[in-house]
Amino acid sequence: MQILRVINNNVISSLDDEKREVVVMGKGVGFQKKAGDLVDASRIEKIFQLPKEHTNQYERLVSNMPYEHIKMAEEIIQYAARTLKRHLNKNIYITLTDHLDCAIERQKQGTVFQNALLWEIRKFYEEEFQIGCRAVALVKEKTGVELSEDEAGFIALHIVNAEMDGDIRKAGTVPEMIKDILNIVRYTFNVEIDESELSYERFVTHLKFFLQRAVQNASYDNDDPELDEIIRTRYPKEYACADKIRAYMKKRMKYEVEEEELTYLTMHIARIIRRNSSDQDR
Repeated sequence: MQILRVINNNVISSLDDEKREVVVMGKGVGFQKKAGDLVDASRIEKIFQLPKEHTNQYERLVSNMPYEHIKMAEEIIQYAARTLKRHLNKNIYITLTDHLDCAIERQKQGTVFQNALLWEIRKFYEEEFQIGCRAVALVKEKTGVELSEDEAGFIALHIVNAEMDGDIRKAGTVPEMIKDILNIVRYTFNVEIDESELSYERFVTHLKFFLQRAVQNASYDNDDPELDEIIRTRYPKEYACADKIRAYMKKRMKYEVEEEELTYLTMHIARIIRRNSSDQDR
């Protein structure tokens, strides 16, 4: 393997066996090296490929960044991918690396950003938030810098964004929208929802994927008009509530909720209302 470009002392670009450009990380892998030199295999710690449009941006980002920050970001990304067992958009190598470096430098200067969505992120994205907490612990272990819980939330949001393949600004609206939709259900039926119930967990999980499709402007694959009609007839009040959610989505995101999705929302609402109403009648 030959060096294509030296990005800094610890990061280079090269070509793999299939002649695809890859990023190679390792302590000292680029030290006193130049294009055309052979890569010292004993120094390689990580090899990964970025989409062509992101490669130059990543190289510019890390060219003057401490290697410790670059490596920590890579460790967090790999841990997130293993833990969640989901595909993460490669753009996270840019967004999370940049965020982590800036967060560490801000903390050193005594500047702390508050995360307005921390409560929602902790509640609706528990796995991602726990990864964010692990990242904060890793930063403290490696650098001695103690990042806040707010930063764990920001890191979680970058991971959510990578799961969605979307814009971080759009990903940031998802926890807020889950909260809004739950409130639509609460106020429509004047019911307190027991958040320890399995029906609640299932509904929130469904909402995450529903909103992910909305962020990506993707359509629903299922098509069963007979089922739609049965559900509308059996659960008219719950269907009317789902229709309020459709109106909310159109106003908030200009997203047209399809009939199939309304059916599934109706079934989840019926389940959660039936369970919570029976609990409150006791």
